[in-house]
Amino acid sequence: MYWSGYTTRLRGATAAAALAAGLAVPAAATAQEFTMAIAHLVPEDMNNEIQPALVHFKSLVESKTKGEVEVEIFGAGQLGSEVETGKQAQDGVLLQSTIISSGAMSSFFPEYQVITAPFLFPNYEVAHAFFDGAWFANFMKGSIEESGLRFLGTFDDGGGFVAFTNNGKLIKETADLAGMKIRVEENPAHVATMKALGASATPLPWGEVITALSTGLADGQFNAPGVSKNFSLWEVNDYTTLSGHVYNSQSWLVSDKWFQSLPEEYKEAVVTSAREAIALAHGISALAAIKGWQISCEEFKECYVLPDAERAKMAEVARPAWREWIVNDFGLDEALVDEMLATVEQLKTDVTATDMERYGG
Repeated sequence: MYWSGYTTRLRGATAAAALAAGLAVPAAATAQEFTMAIAHLVPEDMNNEIQPALVHFKSLVESKTKGEVEVEIFGAGQLGSEVETGKQAQDGVLLQSTIISSGAMSSFFPEYQVITAPFLFPNYEVAHAFFDGAWFANFMKGSIEESGLRFLGTFDDGGGFVAFTNNGKLIKETADLAGMKIRVEENPAHVATMKALGASATPLPWGEVITALSTGLADGQFNAPGVSKNFSLWEVNDYTTLSGHVYNSQSWLVSDKWFQSLPEEYKEAVVTSAREAIALAHGISALAAIKGWQISCEEFKECYVLPDAERAKMAEVARPAWREWIVNDFGLDEALVDEMLATVEQLKTDVTATDMERYGG
């Protein structure tokens, strides 16, 4: 089959070489009527939330379409960076789908930066209600207009809520961040937030983080607790604080051009299977976060969960600075910012009310 041959050629080759090889193969060589190739960056094993969800998605789609839609999964960055695979997926010829982080997502749909608001969600239930809800689905339709990429769902990147790891002292309040050199993603929203909290933001690609922490170029960083576990960050940092000030996410996108070429029943198979895969991934990523935090508290010198009252104090400092950046510097419509924040506030009320009505009444 066309993509099976593509997979063989791809192993050990660069993305550019793989594309060049793929372009030389006629599309008619495929045995399936449709092929949905999906790219992502995480390892091709079952120790993350993305690969298992995609394996389940593949099983569902191929069953529902009786094999007429073949799903191929290319993990571990085989097809290139997030931006590279995003560009490949736009035309839907060699690559039909990709999964990219919030920073890279802004390259294709700048309005996505609105979700970088610090301390946006109080818990997983509200976060999932937001990302799986009507407002966000409608908002993400803008990605089709901006880039030709259709939104299928949101993965909780490594577990969603982040924790600081750092040297020097345990972060228990805003004042503890003063003067700390905190590594951030190369995302100006995170830079603005850290500066507001008194830290010195140090933007670095992930590949340089361990060295930066071990040499003192950076005092700390923040990521989901599963990242601390996977990279044994206690070997270069002494302390960790579960702050939840950022909710890391990855967007699952599919070429709208390719999607529109499908018969209606196949479109339904893709959408419904993706939604089930996302629901399963939520649980997998939450488990990774829980396990990561448990191990963090065993391995770091000290661990600490930031109380809601302190989170609220930090939000009072960070949110205005972030708002000023995203409206005045980034140029996002202030009405969109207000609408998004109001949606989350309403969900906080609705989720609690629904839970009590169903289970507490």
